[in-house]
Formats: sequence, structure tokens, C-alpha cells
Amino acid sequence: MSVLHAWLETLWPGFAGFAWPWAWALLPLPLLVRWLLPPRQPASPALRLPHGAALVPVLAARAAPRLGWLLPALAWLLLCAAAARPQQLGEAQAPPRQARQMLLAVDLSGSMAETDMRLGLDVVDRLTAAKAGIADFLDRRAGDRVGLLVFGQRAYMLAPLTLDRETVRQQLRDTTAGLAGRETALGDAIGLAVKRLREQPPGQRVLVLLTDGVNTAGVLEPLKAAELAREEGVRVHTIAFGSAGGGFSLFGVPVQGGGAEIDEDTLARVAAMTGGRFFRARDAQELAGIYAELDRLEPVDVAAAPARPRLERYPWPLAAALLLALLGWPLHRRGA
Repeated sequence: MSVLHAWLETLWPGFAGFAWPWAWALLPLPLLVRWLLPPRQPASPALRLPHGAALVPVLAARAAPRLGWLLPALAWLLLCAAAARPQQLGEAQAPPRQARQMLLAVDLSGSMAETDMRLGLDVVDRLTAAKAGIADFLDRRAGDRVGLLVFGQRAYMLAPLTLDRETVRQQLRDTTAGLAGRETALGDAIGLAVKRLREQPPGQRVLVLLTDGVNTAGVLEPLKAAELAREEGVRVHTIAFGSAGGGFSLFGVPVQGGGAEIDEDTLARVAAMTGGRFFRARDAQELAGIYAELDRLEPVDVAAAPARPRLERYPWPLAAALLLALLGWPLHRRGA
């Protein structure tokens, strides 16, 4: 078979071999059938002619030009070739580009309900402003597999990694501040994200974490969780979100808020340890700019090596076998 393969490679540029080479074992089947089965006996007595011996040379001369067994043999050879499924290498094509496996971690602690953000002309709470920024970010991540993780006193996966960004957007839309508890478990959120991302392709594991507080709950310290993320190749981008001045009064006048301070130092260290970036957003406009920067830092497309697809060429020998069968049918009828 290797000799046949080398010969076909010489005659057929791009020949990639046979998908089912075992089909060539069918080639001697007609000879086995002819050898094992008894010859067909005539159904009627033979016709005896008084001068039959003189007709033998004439009949032999008429039978000589016939192709005889040649056409059926060639047709069977081509059928076996079609059954073996010859393949040819096509033109080099770039495969579908791989994208990021990205988890979005959103803080749902009680402090996210503080109304210290403006969204257009409206005064809104922090979570509403964060939802708007994340929704715009999702619109630009076509091709990514995105998941949603929320955390408060505990961390939960709301949406696993999926290409269905609308589902992630819907899950985010239904969240409320305090849904996962009033406290903040930063370390547990990072740890859960690492657990879900460790099975994904290296170089594509990304966590974008947004919070407005400090680690006040959970069993895993943020810096210890960052070490786990670094070991598993998970890049963690951290966003500290919240106004430094507090909330707004009923008439839109800023007042001093009583919310917890944001642990910017820990968030910056977590990002630095994992190869990510730390960002500080004090309003919705800055948050939108941060997500635009993340979109630039984590491009959707990843370069992939071109590949040559294998093209099925069994229709060619199959068509040739059918053509030989059509050519041999009149000869068979004439000689019958």
C-alpha cells in the first residue's frame, strides 16, 4: 500500500491517502466468487450443428475484439478505490480564530446599592451603572465564551462560559444588590473563577473583577487566591468602582456617604501578580472607558496556524466505474 501511495502522490499532486485503506481487501472478491461458486449450467440442451467445427474459427474471430473481462475488472478496481475514500489536500485556510474564555465577576454586596452614580441625566446606584458598562462590553465580545460570576458574602456562578452573550446579559440584568449577601468575599470569588477557568486553553483564561469594597467574608484571602490564579495562568483584571464623595441627595446634591473604603492596594497587587491590570472608576463614564481599554487589552481574535483541509475525492473513481459499466452493457448484451 505504501508503494501505491507513493505512486499516487507522484501522479496526483496533493494526494493525502485513503481514509479507509482496508477497503482494498475487497479487490480479489470477484476471483474468490468465481473460484468458490460452481459454473452456471445451461437451462436448455445445447444446439448441435452438423458443421459446427467449421463455425468455431468464425465465432472466435468475432469474439476477439471484445474487451471481455477487462471492462468489469477496471470497473471493480475503481469501485474499490472509491470505497477506500481517496482524499486530497485542499488550499491552506486559516481555521476559525480562537477567542477568550472570560469570566465577569460582579460585586453584589450591600454597598453596591449606594446611589452615587450618574447615568445620563439620571442618578442611579452603583450596580445599575456597572450593568450598563458591562452590557456595552458584552456587545464588543462577539466570539468570546463569557461567563458571569457574582459574589457578596459568598461567590456563585450565574452563567457558565458560553457563546450566548444574551443569556449572560439577561442573568446580569436580573441581579440585585445584596442578592449574594451584604459582605464581600473577594478571595472566594477569585478562587471560584480559577476553578472554572483552569480547564480552558492556556493563554485565554481571563477574569474581570469589579468591586466597591474590601474583603470582609469568605475563607480565601485575595492574595492567596491571586497566587492560585497565577499558577493556573489566569489573568485577573481588577476594577475598583465607586465615588469617593458618597451619594446624591434627593435634589442631586452630593453628600458624604458612609460606605466602606475600597481596598485599592489589594486589588492592584492581585492584578500585578496575575499579569492583569488594575483600574479605578469613580463614575459611569470612567467605567465605560475602562471596559473599552479591556477590550483593547484582550483582543477577541488569537492568531492560529493555517491548515489544509482534506477533500473527499471518492466521487471521481465512482463516476468512472459507472461510466465503464454503461460502456460495457451493450457489449454484454451483444455477447449474451
